[in-house]
Amino acid sequence: MRVLVINGPNLNMLGAREPSYYGVKTLDDILEALEEAARDLDVELEAFQSNHEGAIIDYVQANAPDASGIIVNAGALTHYGLALRDALIDSRLPIIEVHLSNIHAREEFRRHSVVADVAVGQIAGLGWKGYLYALEYFADEMKNRG
Repeated sequence: MRVLVINGPNLNMLGAREPSYYGVKTLDDILEALEEAARDLDVELEAFQSNHEGAIIDYVQANAPDASGIIVNAGALTHYGLALRDALIDSRLPIIEVHLSNIHAREEFRRHSVVADVAVGQIAGLGWKGYLYALEYFADEMKNRG
């Protein structure tokens, strides 16, 4: 099983960007922990981050055919990235939306997600471990499906 881990704008700045919301781990730290968990779960991970919606769409279109699921933290694209939303729908893959902070307890504009209604689920507010929970969900689902 291969799971794509997609991170949107500004997530390359984790560790330095508003640690009270996003924690002190860098994106590399998170991806390292995910890779370790993926090995234990017998899951292949492929990670991608971009500050550009078009690059993320290109990545989804190129890599979805060989994947089993997508973990996405779309960053600010969560709130207005309709083209990304369309690419995620077109992938025909199960999607789990992850947010480090609880977007529902923040500014009004952050509370709406254009991804949520096309995702299997959303994990928000549990910090970097939200990525791990999403990975564990996929591993369990694929195991149960045989």
